[in-house]
Amino acid sequence: MITPTARHAVDAAFREEWGRIVATLIRRTGNWDLAEECAQEAFAEALWRWSVGGVPQRPGAWLTTVAGNLAIDRLRRGTRGAELLDQIGREAPQSYTDEEAMHGLFDETDGIEDDRLRLIFTCCHPALPLEGRVALTLRSLAGLSTAEIARAFLVPESTMAKRLTRTKAKIAAAGIPYRVPPAHLLPERTAGVLAVLYLMFNEGYSASSGTELIRVGLCDEAIRLGRALRALMPDEPEVCGMLALMLLHHSRRHARVGGEGELITLEEQDRARWDQAEIGEGLRLLESALRRRQVGPYQLQAAIASCHAHAGSVADTDWREIAGLYALLERQMPSPVVRLNRAVAVAMAGDIEAGLAIIDEISGDARLERYYLLDAARADLLRRRGDHAAAAAAYERALPLAPSEMERRYLRNRLTEVSAVPPG
Repeated sequence: MITPTARHAVDAAFREEWGRIVATLIRRTGNWDLAEECAQEAFAEALWRWSVGGVPQRPGAWLTTVAGNLAIDRLRRGTRGAELLDQIGREAPQSYTDEEAMHGLFDETDGIEDDRLRLIFTCCHPALPLEGRVALTLRSLAGLSTAEIARAFLVPESTMAKRLTRTKAKIAAAGIPYRVPPAHLLPERTAGVLAVLYLMFNEGYSASSGTELIRVGLCDEAIRLGRALRALMPDEPEVCGMLALMLLHHSRRHARVGGEGELITLEEQDRARWDQAEIGEGLRLLESALRRRQVGPYQLQAAIASCHAHAGSVADTDWREIAGLYALLERQMPSPVVRLNRAVAVAMAGDIEAGLAIIDEISGDARLERYYLLDAARADLLRRRGDHAAAAAAYERALPLAPSEMERRYLRNRLTEVSAVPPG
């Protein structure tokens, strides 16, 4: 029987260790499918082994060892395994046995801290299509399911599954190396790497499934990799801007969830709980990026987040400035989601009718067909206008599309509120 303690420990280890284990296995075997399969089997084995024998002191090391052993068993039975064994044997001291050489494939002391960055850059090779780069890294590094990635891209799950398969096949066919490229090749990978890190952060900040709103480990990993990327590219303003953006959002994490696990919106958050150290670091990074006068979409989004960071309350927020920044962002990054955010800012700046008109304009966009925030935003603006019956209808449309139980609970509470108001 699977114990709750073991399940909780495996879930926590998955959030913290999946990317590291898969990245290590890919580096050592060169086989993406093998790496994912062995990692999955290791986590499955952990469920029952930890239920019987207890959670090990170092869950990550246990999982890496088990996944590595599974990979070794499969490699022994294949041509690729023989080739790797032969290579390790040539490089290893003569006193090594074959068994020791094979286990050397998964030596935890060899470059683990860089493996995840190597994985991102490999996935973001310019020979790969941009969406394939991002999707594969989210699958391999963050452990997101195909369904979760499909929701992030607003495409059907079957479409995403085919995209992932094609991208892996392209890496194998093109012989794309598993490494951080030399400095002169870094700029051509920047857009893909930034997209990967920010989508990873977003999945952690607002989980697309499950009972928890925030996957803190995923946010922390995206920020850690963002810092590593900035160290590689200190003069790239968009790298600075993206790191600033993640820090400014992450600073609110403690205020976004209530004591009973309820979602707390920006308007209702206790801003005293925002992390001032992260806000300060984010603002300094943004200032440094903007000084270079090469403003890109991540810097614009960080500038929007800085408006919230500087405001003592929603009422004190410079919504006109935010609406203007979203208009600039829409020019650089045309997207119905950006336009939806602009609509909310326009309404919060005092023109609810204009905000609703923008929402009406984008309602027919097929990319937003299952995007619950479209109707949730419409419902909120209708509620503020006093049109409670229409707001209730919009909340009802949004409710089944919300990805997490926490978000559904919030929508149900809002629906109850507006439904209780007698028609006027």
